[in-house]
Amino acid sequence: MEGGKPNLALVYQAVQALYHDPDPTGKERASVWLGELQRSMYAWEISDQLLQLKQDVESCYFAAQTMKMKIQTSFYELPPETHNALRDSLLTHIQNLKDLSPIIVTQLALAIADLALQMASWKGCVHTLIEKYNNDISSMPFLIEILTVLPEEVHSRSLRIGANRRTEIIEDLAYYSSTVVTLLTTCVEKTGSDEKMLIKVFRCLGSWFNLGILDSNFMASNQLLMVLFQVLMLLQKQMTGCDVHLQQRDETSTNLHEAASDCVCSALYAIENVDTNMALALQLFQGVLTLETAYHMAVAREDLDKVLNYCRIFTELCETFLETTVRSPGQGMGDLRTLELLLICAGHPQYEVVEISFNFWYRLGEHLYKINDVALNTIFRPYIQRLLHCLARHCQLDPDHEGIPEDTDDFGEFRMRVSDLVKDVIFLVGSMECFSQLYSTLKEGNPPWEVTEAVLFIMAAIAKSVDPENNSTLSEVLQQVVLLPENVHMAVRYTSIELVGEMSEVVDRNPRFLDPVLNYLMKGLREKPLASAAAKAIHNICSVCRDHMAQHFQGLLDIARSLDSFALSTEAAVGLLRGTALVLARLPLEKIAECLSDLCAVQVMALKKLLADESTNGKSADPTVWLDRLAVIFRHTNPIVENGETHPCQKVIQEIWPVLSETLNTHQADNRIVERCCRCLRFAVRCVGKGSASLLQPLVTQMVSVYQVYPHSCFLYLGSILVDEYGMEEGCRQGLLDMLQALCMPTFQLLEQLNGLRNHPDTVDDLFRLATRFVQRSPVTLLSSSIIVHIIQCAIAATSLDHRDANCSVMKFVRDLVHAGVANDHEEDFQLRKQLIGQAMEQHGQQLITQLMHSCCFCLPPYTLPDVAEVLWEVMVFDRPTFCRWLENALKGLPKETSGGAVTVTHKQLTDFHKQVTSAEECKQVCWAIREFTRLFR
Repeated sequence: MEGGKPNLALVYQAVQALYHDPDPTGKERASVWLGELQRSMYAWEISDQLLQLKQDVESCYFAAQTMKMKIQTSFYELPPETHNALRDSLLTHIQNLKDLSPIIVTQLALAIADLALQMASWKGCVHTLIEKYNNDISSMPFLIEILTVLPEEVHSRSLRIGANRRTEIIEDLAYYSSTVVTLLTTCVEKTGSDEKMLIKVFRCLGSWFNLGILDSNFMASNQLLMVLFQVLMLLQKQMTGCDVHLQQRDETSTNLHEAASDCVCSALYAIENVDTNMALALQLFQGVLTLETAYHMAVAREDLDKVLNYCRIFTELCETFLETTVRSPGQGMGDLRTLELLLICAGHPQYEVVEISFNFWYRLGEHLYKINDVALNTIFRPYIQRLLHCLARHCQLDPDHEGIPEDTDDFGEFRMRVSDLVKDVIFLVGSMECFSQLYSTLKEGNPPWEVTEAVLFIMAAIAKSVDPENNSTLSEVLQQVVLLPENVHMAVRYTSIELVGEMSEVVDRNPRFLDPVLNYLMKGLREKPLASAAAKAIHNICSVCRDHMAQHFQGLLDIARSLDSFALSTEAAVGLLRGTALVLARLPLEKIAECLSDLCAVQVMALKKLLADESTNGKSADPTVWLDRLAVIFRHTNPIVENGETHPCQKVIQEIWPVLSETLNTHQADNRIVERCCRCLRFAVRCVGKGSASLLQPLVTQMVSVYQVYPHSCFLYLGSILVDEYGMEEGCRQGLLDMLQALCMPTFQLLEQLNGLRNHPDTVDDLFRLATRFVQRSPVTLLSSSIIVHIIQCAIAATSLDHRDANCSVMKFVRDLVHAGVANDHEEDFQLRKQLIGQAMEQHGQQLITQLMHSCCFCLPPYTLPDVAEVLWEVMVFDRPTFCRWLENALKGLPKETSGGAVTVTHKQLTDFHKQVTSAEECKQVCWAIREFTRLFR
């Protein structure tokens, strides 16, 4: 922080401005200034002083939060001799501020917990805290708060305490866990029915359950378990004389009920391995089964919060005992009453209740699908049938609903989740059987419109899983749907159109339906509310019935020409063009050029008009709609062209190029539009492959020229497409290398700025896609150039970048580069390649391995480790003896202790890891070794 340590009055003033300044710019200034203070070394002392002063809630909250943040992220700033003083000071603060505000107590409790986890010299912290405060009832709330957050923080992402320290802590907490539970039990006995204290106790107990360290036999007979179920059964103690009676009366507050529910769910989650926790599993199993009456009472009182809590508990019960239920259905703890509880919940009128159980039904379906036992499926089929019945009812729109179903609101999203669930469990009932039953409810009865619509919705979900071969029911359904009168409810027509789109396989097998289906969909296309659904259905029909649709191409072309006369969403319009392009590709080759030209004409004319308008009145209009439409046409027009034949799309793309080029020039400063231009060009190049050779020179010239001024990363991506298409052509290699060098200069300038790699992950991603394509298509050209050194240096720096796509591209580049010296593909340049890669590794190998080890220990998330493992594997295969030496040096450079004095990695762990990697016989062994090793630093 510039200007030295700020005085307390100034800090206090800034905190006041942050919370009370009516001017937003004043608030913003205060926030930035206080953020700088929090990052500085002065934050420790100033927070401590603010907490001592205890001036008001805001300043104390800021100080407590700062203290927690500093301990989490900057604990290394403090010398070890100050750790004890910091601990004592925090304990004094939490005692002095315990009545000021609960949020301050929570922040200080987190600070104390995070300190205890990092401070190796604070042995048995749970024991010390309980010894110090358990006899003072006024200290109990903050003591329980510390004991609640302590287990929660063990796996916190903010603390990199490492696996060794974490194991030590978990063993320590497990040792004292019974002491904590006894403290909580005593606390409940002392405070009786004090609701706030009960909530704290349940939260704390849940936190210890979540860590999975409570002794299940000890817990099975513990008083707290009984108290939990008493609260959930809505039992109240009634005193008459000296006797205690329990009565069922719902006076439990929502907060207490939620805390008890959370705790039971945590307990059920903790005993997921039922066989090793039998006693506690039985107690919980029997306890939850007794809650059915309380559930019905909550339903009768229309207390939705409690109903949702019960459904969460019932679902967690089913999830925990899933294996048991499938292994021994109806016996012991495989009792199928657990499923009955979920189906009771599914019968609740509010759809939010049944939605809680979806994950369980998915998992049950998945288990039964894997086991594939007909007898077992027969046991569970009736439950799935009842579930489907409930779901169909929940999917009904309100009888007074007007217009089409909304798919973006909460209810629309619920229906989509129902559709997904039905697809996953339908095999248990049988798609055909279910489809026929649903259809017969429509055929035989005369249900209200909302029932009809919901049934059609479920039919649409399963239509694709019904075998279309010689299926009379499917044919009948299709015939009846396309005969629906126009006066039925708009939502019924909408969903029937969706159903027709899902039945495109049936149309393909029965071409006689094609005309009536297209006529039906065309009616929908002309009506604003139905247009997008109809367009999507036509797209589906085009995708599946490409050959049959060829005779209707003229009709599709007419629709495409007047696309904007229909009220279509952007997605639906693009989908229609995609369908049209798929059909176009099936036309005779001699017709394709003319038809493609007609299909593109509308978009090209629109782009020309925009350019003309701009040059006459200077107004700039957005061309992305037209560019996206052209892109989808090029992407999906993929006719089969024999070797030696001219590609039918080549001429059209050459004619369109000048318009695309001019559009690119006009909008060169706008990243979004340039991206769409490049995307369009990418699909044009991919469409005709080598047939785009005449565009290569002008396109590369324009890309390089614009990139010097506006370094949009999409030019690098487009460059990678060109290298992929032309990199193996001898005559193009030098030109492509010149392009790479010209694009690299501005790229390196951008990435060498402060935080350049972090601020421009797209550029990193696309640069290394381009470099990788070069390695794949023409490795010697790249390795012999002067630019390769800079690209490798950039790659080494970028290995620490925590961005999924960028990191993946960097790793792929390094892996493919080294692999080019390993893979003897009998090309005549193999020896030269091997020599050039050997030189590069000699120069950069040690730095690469050191940086990779540092990155995967301190910078990269676990999902990137398989990519790192592949790089290490390739380097090792290339030169194992040298790699062994590089890895040993890299490991020597890693820190062996944390700033809190805990051992991060032992000498044995280092040598074991080195041996595991260097003796690995396949890449996945390297990956396993790295996963285990990097846990020591997380």
